[in-house]
Amino acid sequence: MEFLLDPNVWIAFGMLTALEIVLGVDNIIFISILVGRLPPEQRDLARRLGLGFAMISRLALLFSLSWVMGLTETLFTVVGQDISGRDLVLLLGGLFLLYKASHEIFVEVEAREQDGPPATSPEALAAAKRGMMWSIIGQIAVIDIVFSLDSVITAVGMVDQIGVMVAAVVTSVGVMLVAAKPIGDFVDAHPSVKVLALAFLVMVGMALTAEAFEAHVPKGYIYAAMAFSLVVEALNIRARKKRLAKEAVA
Repeated sequence: MEFLLDPNVWIAFGMLTALEIVLGVDNIIFISILVGRLPPEQRDLARRLGLGFAMISRLALLFSLSWVMGLTETLFTVVGQDISGRDLVLLLGGLFLLYKASHEIFVEVEAREQDGPPATSPEALAAAKRGMMWSIIGQIAVIDIVFSLDSVITAVGMVDQIGVMVAAVVTSVGVMLVAAKPIGDFVDAHPSVKVLALAFLVMVGMALTAEAFEAHVPKGYIYAAMAFSLVVEALNIRARKKRLAKEAVA
C-alpha cells in the first residue's frame, strides 16, 4: 500500500483520468446520438450498457497489453505503406464512423428514414423496440472497441502501472456515465447541436482513417474546431430564446 503515498502515482492517475475523459468525449457523443433514437424509457438502460461495454473493452485490452502492443507490428505492405493490426482496426472503425455519422446527418436533415415497418400489435411493437435497442447496443460496442484501442495505447505510453490504468479507466467511465444523460438530453433538445455533433463524429472518423495510414491528425485541432462551433451555436440558441420571449410579450 506504500505506492498510494507516492505523489507521482496520484499525478499519473489524475493526468490519465483527465486524458481518458477527453478521449471519451467522442464516445459519449456517439452513444448520446444513437440512444436518442430509442423510446425514452429505454434510453437510460442503453446508455448504461453502452458505457459498460466501453469500460469492459478498455479493461480487457489493458489486461492483454502484450497482444495490444503486438497490433503495432506490420502485417503486410500496400504500395509501400506498412499495415498493422491497429491500422486495420482504426481504418474499419473510421469508415464505420464516417458511414454512421453521415447516415445520421441525412436522417436528421432530410427526415426520410423510417425505423421499421409499422407494428400492428403491442407484441410486434415491443419486439421492434427490443430489436432496435440491441441493434444500437451492437453499434455502440463496435465503436467502443475502436475508441478503447486508441485510449489504451495512449495510456500505456503514459503510465507503467496496470493498477493506475485500471483505476483511471473506471473513474473516467464513472464521470462519463454521469455526464452522458445531460449531454444526451441537450443534444436531443437542440437539433442544430445534434447536426454539429454528427459533423464532429465525421471529423473523428476522418482522423481515424488518416491515422490508419500514418497521417496523424492531432485531436486538439478537432476539439478546438468543435468547441468554437458550439460556442457560436450557444450564442444562436440564446438569441433565439430572447427573440421568442420578445414575441411572446408582444
